[in-house]
Amino acid sequence: MSDQIFLMGNLVIMVAYAAISAAIVVPVSRAGQLRTNRLATATALIFFSCAVGHGLHAVMAYRTVIQVPAAHQMHMDAAGWPWTSAMWDLFTAAVGVYYWTLRRGYGVLLGKGAIYVDPWGQHRLDEADARERAARDAAEAHRATLATVVEHTDDAVVGVTPEGIITAWNGGAERLFGYTAEEVLGRPATMLADETGTGEQADVLARIRQGERGMAYETRRLRKDGTLVDVALTITPIQDQAGTVIGASAVARDITAAKEAAERRRAIEERSNQAQRLESLGKLAGGVAHDFNNILAIIANYTEFVAEETADQPNVQADLTQVRTAVERATNLTRQLLTFTRAEAIQPQDVNLNAAVTEVQMMLERTLGEHINLIAVPSPHPLTVHADPGQLQQVLLNLAINARDAMPEGGTLVLEANSAALDGDEVNMQPPLPAGTYARLLVSDTGEGMSPETAARIFEPFYTTKPQGRGTGLGLATVYGIVTEAGGSINVYSELGIGTTFRIYLPLVTTAADTAASPPVPSQAPPRGDGSTVLVVEDEPALARVITRILANAGYHVLTAADATEARDLYERHGCDALLTDVIMPGISGRRLAELLHERQPDLPVLYMSGYSNGLLGTTHILDDDIAFLEKPFTAADLLHKLAATREGSPSQVDHDPFAGRHRRPGCGNA
Repeated sequence: MSDQIFLMGNLVIMVAYAAISAAIVVPVSRAGQLRTNRLATATALIFFSCAVGHGLHAVMAYRTVIQVPAAHQMHMDAAGWPWTSAMWDLFTAAVGVYYWTLRRGYGVLLGKGAIYVDPWGQHRLDEADARERAARDAAEAHRATLATVVEHTDDAVVGVTPEGIITAWNGGAERLFGYTAEEVLGRPATMLADETGTGEQADVLARIRQGERGMAYETRRLRKDGTLVDVALTITPIQDQAGTVIGASAVARDITAAKEAAERRRAIEERSNQAQRLESLGKLAGGVAHDFNNILAIIANYTEFVAEETADQPNVQADLTQVRTAVERATNLTRQLLTFTRAEAIQPQDVNLNAAVTEVQMMLERTLGEHINLIAVPSPHPLTVHADPGQLQQVLLNLAINARDAMPEGGTLVLEANSAALDGDEVNMQPPLPAGTYARLLVSDTGEGMSPETAARIFEPFYTTKPQGRGTGLGLATVYGIVTEAGGSINVYSELGIGTTFRIYLPLVTTAADTAASPPVPSQAPPRGDGSTVLVVEDEPALARVITRILANAGYHVLTAADATEARDLYERHGCDALLTDVIMPGISGRRLAELLHERQPDLPVLYMSGYSNGLLGTTHILDDDIAFLEKPFTAADLLHKLAATREGSPSQVDHDPFAGRHRRPGCGNA
């Protein structure tokens, strides 16, 4: 009986071990780990060998039951070994069956290098997987948030390779430079720089490749439409996990408005400092003039005493005549000093400005000489100011005489009178004036002109550019004193070799007749550009930036050029719907540029602008009378109204002053 049990036990164990071997080999083979998971393969071999061994035991038991004699059978029974072996084999078979039943609830041998995962280990693995997924999701959410912030920031964020190839481009970069991501990705960053900026980029990238951690600087970059923009750049290297530089990130911020504000603050500060210097000089000059008048009185009186005592001595009388002449010149000099310092008694009254211009014109026609072409342009409506008539006359005479001296070979002198509207934000007025409507006098010439350094000092007492003996340096200082005493202000625009224009602003005395005759000032909002392209040609960079900003804010697409050559190149590449050009520029003039473009586009609207008055440019035949003209300085409202009128085919002159409007921008009066 025991032999049969022994046979049965070995058969069951053999089948169980064979099944376990198959359970190990099949999933490991399906997972592709039959060669790499050596532990699993070894385990399968152990169970397989056990299965074979128990199969051999079963064969031996079968032979014993069938073939062994009865005597030998009795001997084995007596020994007791078969029962012990049988019981152990049954126990082993039970363990095999138990392993097989447990195997159904576990993943076995499917992890790389693993052979078995128990329930607690599986729980820990599940928790680790959950933590890893949560960390991965959090990192992905963080990257998505960061990408959203970078994409929607106003600053331009650009990624480049160490060689300068663009690899990243956010929305801020698209708004700042005008290119879409599709247009720039994979292209060199030099497309955003001019010749100077290209060398600068190469130097910065070389320093980044050499290990410099980052740098910040201000520079200029090129937009898609060819215009330059002032930017503040921050360059930071991008490194991989090994610390190797694999690229760089550039954050660019538009600082055009900030630079304009800084320029405006600087200009205001300079004007304030100049006003303080003039005030200090005025106090000094006033003290000197008073003391000097006392000395002159003594000299003059003692001269008369001597003249009475020596009436019969002709030689002495001739010498005393020279003394009297010197005293008169010194007296006039001190009078000018006192006028400049506002210390001389004045008698202000209401003065008709047109009448004052006509009176000065009649005086100058007899004194200027035939080589000067004098033209007076009175205001089309009455203008009344409250000032001393003699001093007002002195202002015009001093400016006219200076203009004559600046034109030794002859030229044109224009006296103009009209009204002007100021918004109170002008930075080139000496001194500044509050907002309001003012009478304006313009004295323009085609003389030698002045450099910016000279123009900044012309109102200082005793400063003169005339040869020794031909000027005292008090003429313009006196003009400044008279104008400021009358509550007005003065502005000067000049270019070397071209000429000078003085603008004098005086408070208006409004009467019923003046009000009725005053021209209406446009109050409607300036028309918008609706995407029309305007080619702006201006050789003063600060003014060009201001004009570009005004037009862009009004809906125009702006192309900016510094001279006629650059303007023609931009026109060939982009075309335009209107031309806004300075009249007098280095090289080709604005008028000649318009003629060249009209050969290609006869109906192209052209608006000219200049720091010289329309009266001067018209009389010197630089421009025709029927052109569209905008006089500098001008405001945003003036520019937009005039440009719209020009595009509509109405080149008529804006009747109010170029300062008119409430949208004054810094820089419009600088050229």
